[in-house]
Order: sequence, then structure tokens, then C-alpha cells
Amino acid sequence: MNDQELDLNHKVLSDMETISFNKLLLKTSFCCMASDGQIDKREIALIKSMCKESSYFKNFNFKDEINQLITKINTRGKEFIRDYFDLLNEADLTEEEELVLIDYAIQTINSDEKVEYAEIKFFKNIRYRLNISDEKILNKHPDIEMFLEDDIKTDSLLDRITKQYLETAELPQFEFISSDTISSDKSTNIDSK
Repeated sequence: MNDQELDLNHKVLSDMETISFNKLLLKTSFCCMASDGQIDKREIALIKSMCKESSYFKNFNFKDEINQLITKINTRGKEFIRDYFDLLNEADLTEEEELVLIDYAIQTINSDEKVEYAEIKFFKNIRYRLNISDEKILNKHPDIEMFLEDDIKTDSLLDRITKQYLETAELPQFEFISSDTISSDKSTNIDSK
């Protein structure tokens, strides 16, 4: 994907906030990373790498942006996650942008080499807020069929599964990301406070 394919200044509009597409990608990866209640150093390293390698993140201060998200989730908890879901509901994304967003989510979920049930439920909440077909998702990610199993059919069920995720999710206070966190041993989880 290059700068000509998608406008890098594209804004995702919502009644709640206006957010640039790159910040929506980062917020998506961040929420996927935090959805199981832990932040693994491998997840941080992957997200930083995706940001560094992507044309969406030119002149982007990863550490400041990720730490702002940590502050927001630590102070607002599940309300932060609900606001993210609401943002996706209101987002006006192209099919190409939805595929990029899904790619960031899947890569983040898989980066610590274990997929928790909470992460699958979280991904389903993302997926059902997008318009892209399962077939197009599976063309790019054929190994995530279980993530797309049909268990959300109506808005009331979507509300229920969102409520279930938010009721059962445990979101501890996360530590800020430092240069040491990013460059140290990748197999150790960051402990929450």
C-alpha cells in the first residue's frame, strides 16, 4: 500500500471525535493489545514496527501516542473501550482502510503467540462494526476463520456481546512504555500495577 492508494490525511469522522486514520490504526492495535488485560512486550514491539514501516505514520511519535492511550485506558477503563467501539460504528472507512485496520488488529492479536478468548471476542466486536465481507477478510487472512464464526446477527446481540466483553474484561492499570520496555526481552509480559 502506498501514499497514492489512500489519502494519509483522511479523517475518520464521528459524533464523538475526529480522528486521523493513522491514530485509528494505533488505537485499534492498542485496544487489541489491551483486550486480554495484559500488554506483552512483543505486542509493543510489533505495533512500533508496524508504525515505523507504514507510510501512515510519517512524523509520528510512537512513544507519546501510545502513552496517551495508556493514560486514557487507565483513567477511563471500559468506557475507553466502549468509545473505541462507538468510533468504529461511526467511522466512514473505505474497504481498503477496513482491510488495513483488520490487518493491524490480527497482527497485534497474534504477536504474543497466544490467542486468548477475550481477544477473539474483541476482534468480533471490531469485525461486526465494519462493512467488509468475511470472504475478503479470509482472502487476506485465511487462518482466522474462528474469529469470523457467525454468532452476532442483530444489533441487540451485538450490544449484548459488547456488554458481555465489557463486563468480563479486566483492565488493570498499565505501565507507560519506555525505550527500555520496547528494547528489552520480548518474551516477558509487562506487569500491570
